[in-house]
Amino acid sequence: MTAKITSAPTVIRTIAQMREAIRAYRKEAGAAASVGMVPTMGFLHEGHASLIGKSSQENGLTVLSIFVNPLQFGPNEDFERYPRDEAGDLAVAARAGADLVFLPSVAEMYPIPAATQVTVSGVTERLCGASRPGHFDGVGIVVTKLFNIVQPDRAYFGLKDAQQVAVVERMVADFNQPVAIVPCPIVREADGLAMSSRNVYLSADERREALVISGTLAKAPAWIESGMNASQLTAAVKEGITASPLADIDYVEVLTYPGLQPPASDAALSESESGGRIIVAAAVRFGRTRLIDNILISFPEAHS
Repeated sequence: MTAKITSAPTVIRTIAQMREAIRAYRKEAGAAASVGMVPTMGFLHEGHASLIGKSSQENGLTVLSIFVNPLQFGPNEDFERYPRDEAGDLAVAARAGADLVFLPSVAEMYPIPAATQVTVSGVTERLCGASRPGHFDGVGIVVTKLFNIVQPDRAYFGLKDAQQVAVVERMVADFNQPVAIVPCPIVREADGLAMSSRNVYLSADERREALVISGTLAKAPAWIESGMNASQLTAAVKEGITASPLADIDYVEVLTYPGLQPPASDAALSESESGGRIIVAAAVRFGRTRLIDNILISFPEAHS
């Protein structure tokens, strides 16, 4: 790890200036240069701050990007009303240790409509990929563009959107992109709710009822230990979440991770997934607000 080139974040709004800043840093730092990147859509919270902090600890330069990407929003989704707070974001960036903040406009990122798609098959057909058609195509193109602009050595993503992490990891592997993807744990409020920029949409009643998601997912390891298979676990999680009268389930799924496929066997998960991992993932609407959460569970290798 090298010394940082600045103690306060510098805001950069154009691709040309971003590339020049990276070039200048690498020239100055030489062989010791290490660039970490945290791609976000802004309205930063402590989850984002934890990603910035980890990058700052592990790299000589940390680049935070803030860009609300229109290509990953569907026609009836919340692109226009997605929360934005540039001043607040810059304050979080400074506190967490970002060096450069890349804040491009839509016109800067897409001066002409994109004619190229980046589609990752296999890991996008379920979960949010099924309920938000085209969403991960939008993620694929914007992450590819950001990686090409910044050329980071490491990129940090939160596991609250574990499917996004799986998609980006597969894309990087398929394209031999020279960046290490660093998945980071979900950061939660004191009462267990997963931190999200969209939490601001929740009414007081919805905020209280939303705790049913994390509370139910937390029971999954014990349910697995009791001998449940994937179908039984899915039903138990759905039943737990629907205990809230305000909860409207989009999906609950139990899949292998990071492959995001249904378990191959109907046997108890503790037996069928020996040596692997599963994700228990949920998307639930409370009023107009759609929240996602998950729990990743690892199974030790069975020994005879």
